[in-house]
Amino acid sequence: MALGDVFVISAPSGSGKTTICRRLIETVEGLELSISYTTRRKKPGEADGKDYFFIDEVEFDKMLNSKEFLEHASVYGNRYGTSRERVRGIVARGVDAVLEIDIQGGRKVKERLPGAVLVGIYPPDWESLRRRLSGRGRDSREEMETRLEAAGREMRELLAYDFLVVNDDLDAAVAQVEWIVRAHRLRRERARERVERILER
Repeated sequence: MALGDVFVISAPSGSGKTTICRRLIETVEGLELSISYTTRRKKPGEADGKDYFFIDEVEFDKMLNSKEFLEHASVYGNRYGTSRERVRGIVARGVDAVLEIDIQGGRKVKERLPGAVLVGIYPPDWESLRRRLSGRGRDSREEMETRLEAAGREMRELLAYDFLVVNDDLDAAVAQVEWIVRAHRLRRERARERVERILER
């Protein structure tokens, strides 16, 4: 059985990457979200093991020192990490792993897994991003300005990703990311095993 691939989806805060990832998992067969570990506090409505694995700093350091993370990063004072074994377990079953992680994490994954496909999500414009961040009501004005400033840097860094999608319409953005996944599955390397069986006489 062929191994699955790794798809990394990154975006500035408020660009809709979480919604896109959840929709993608629902609409495309053979995809599984790799749940990240984080030291941040659980937000209302979030569930451990579904949105994140919520752990404390001591446990995070323990995992880090044991080299259990494929990538890890500190974002807005909180730490996030992707379990190497969880990703390995997903792709070993022939399933494609989706990593919803930040841009610095995406770069680290690409260094360690050159075959990973990096997809960057952009907001339609600055004003839309500002409205989305303020509409969430989770951040103070100062925190929102910090996120907007970071978004500018992140959007420039996303230019190094393999694919770029502008989320000006959610359904269209989900469809575009779906096309990226399906097109990648048709690449010669992925299709070779099946084609060789067809060519057997």
